[in-house]
Amino acid sequence: MENTAGDHGHVDLKKHVRTYVIVFVSLMALTLVTVAISYLHLPTAAAVALALLVATIKGSLVACYFMHLISERKLIFVVMAITVFMFIGVLVGPVLTEVDEIRPR
Repeated sequence: MENTAGDHGHVDLKKHVRTYVIVFVSLMALTLVTVAISYLHLPTAAAVALALLVATIKGSLVACYFMHLISERKLIFVVMAITVFMFIGVLVGPVLTEVDEIRPR
């Protein structure tokens, strides 16, 4: 009887390495996109929004593949959703305070 489990392990390892290489190349490409955005001389708000969008995509790739969150259970997604909600609150809170101070009374 021949052991074929080793063959499947080798193929599986190649698949994982290929996935990691693709994610790494994507991260490098998105880094170049971020640098290119800085040379577009966009208005500050648009440049920051675009850069945050690219950073969010890059962070998602890192979290999903390198931190193996793509195969986690639903609980981790609930925790991540709460974290994202709180992070947005931390970003929006000061903006709302500034808008409130600008309005005439």
